[in-house]
Amino acid sequence: MIIFTALTMTACNNKTEAQSDKQQKVLVAYFSATGNTQAVAGKIAAATDGELFAIEPQVAYTAADLDWTDKQSRSSVEMSDPLTRPALKAVKNNIAEYDIIYIGYPIWWAVAPHIINTFIESHDLTGKTIIPFATSGGSPIEPTVDSLRTTYPTLNIKDGKLLNTATDKAVIEWVKQ
Repeated sequence: MIIFTALTMTACNNKTEAQSDKQQKVLVAYFSATGNTQAVAGKIAAATDGELFAIEPQVAYTAADLDWTDKQSRSSVEMSDPLTRPALKAVKNNIAEYDIIYIGYPIWWAVAPHIINTFIESHDLTGKTIIPFATSGGSPIEPTVDSLRTTYPTLNIKDGKLLNTATDKAVIEWVKQ
């Protein structure tokens, strides 16, 4: 009986150690209109050994589409309607495999571009840890994270980080937190 108990305890301890040693699988999903967010996403993927996934619109944005000074530009029209959901070029079919999902975007009109909502609503992110990151010409990330939390209250959305000019070292330090 003592030997059986000892073997059972050892097996349980090994299982617990194996479970805690399981490395969490990371996805770095990002939307990048001009390449800035893409560059940061690459650094995060390298620092986390994560897989990159570009969130792309079905119809690519042109320079004219991105002209925020033109109220008739595609981005201006999309961002003026909070219910707009630009169609995705592709979805991430194996999203269930990932534990942690970094979601990156440029900040548009003080929020995440609506294609981020399309991405979130096109995937079951229940039980995932979602970590936003952003690039911006001057807006802080906190209101964008607050907006995502309000829109998706059942998701585990962590505090985000603005990473405009982040060095590899700064990204590594951030992801280790």
